[in-house]
Amino acid sequence: MARLERRYDELEHQAAQAAGQGQADPKAYQQLSKELSDLREVVTSYRTYLRMDREAAEAEALLHAQGDLEMRQLAREEAVALRLQQGELLAQLQQYWLEQHRSPERPLIVEIRAGTGGLEASLFAGDLFRAYAKYASRCGLTTELMEGQPSEAGGFKEIAFAVKGRGAWERFKFESGVHRVQRVPATEAQGRIHTSTVTVAVLPEPEEVELPPLPAKDLQIDVYRASGPGGQGVNTTDSAVRIRHIPTGLVVTCQDERSQLRNKEKAMRVLRARLLDQLQHSKRQAIASSRRQQVGSGERSEKVRTYNFPDRRVTDHRVGVTVHQLDAVMDGEFSEFTQALLAQERSKQLSGTKE
Repeated sequence: MARLERRYDELEHQAAQAAGQGQADPKAYQQLSKELSDLREVVTSYRTYLRMDREAAEAEALLHAQGDLEMRQLAREEAVALRLQQGELLAQLQQYWLEQHRSPERPLIVEIRAGTGGLEASLFAGDLFRAYAKYASRCGLTTELMEGQPSEAGGFKEIAFAVKGRGAWERFKFESGVHRVQRVPATEAQGRIHTSTVTVAVLPEPEEVELPPLPAKDLQIDVYRASGPGGQGVNTTDSAVRIRHIPTGLVVTCQDERSQLRNKEKAMRVLRARLLDQLQHSKRQAIASSRRQQVGSGERSEKVRTYNFPDRRVTDHRVGVTVHQLDAVMDGEFSEFTQALLAQERSKQLSGTKE
């Protein structure tokens, strides 16, 4: 809040200078006035909170001073009243802070890639996809398969799906990172436990203001005949689409739809989401050169959760939460982890009200 107060003072000074010069840019002055207006109420409340803190401290000091008993009683009542009002103001300031940091309501794309562990990793990628789809359904969200590269074992080397609905970002944003699975593969004759990993990326779908339309010259679009299982017509027409973004080298393929147009549309959505993620990642690195500043520390090389099948145990390493109901988790019950991670995030956000 102290930062907001300093910003408010800077804006007041700029507004006074602009008014004094009489030649202010109308558009810039309008933006400045709007920011001042947006901050006025919360800064006023913060200053009132600080004033009450000083007055309460003065009243509390009188409790221990020599003097009239009646005066000390009045000081006690005043101190109690001021602290109660302070508590109410603090709750308002914390609510304001949380609202300013609330995640946007927007659709997103979840990408799951098999990591270390070969075929076992691809099998778990499929298992995790199905668990996420059930989780989304439990939360009243809708999912849409965007692209998938099946493995010969029946899992997925890579799979991407869109999630839409109120609260989608809140529920899925913490899933980014490396998910580790420990279990005995079906092909393991001696019953040895193998450790495999999959990587999850959660990408918000960009709006036009965040990522403008991509120039045609930057895109190489190829169409080809889809391979693998599919409905009638999928394997007999050139419906599959591969899009390469030439400046970055990013490649997206989609072949799940019968329609070439639909596959192209889905591939473009995935490409735009990846480009926005890349852009935001670059900005975060520039801003946070000396400290990590991604959601849940956000580096995808970080192990965020372990699924231990022999012990029926799932542990989220970011909040130290362990549940011994692996079957329920793989059936889409991620809420205990999500709630713990949200509480941790809000605690960190609220600590900013003191700065």
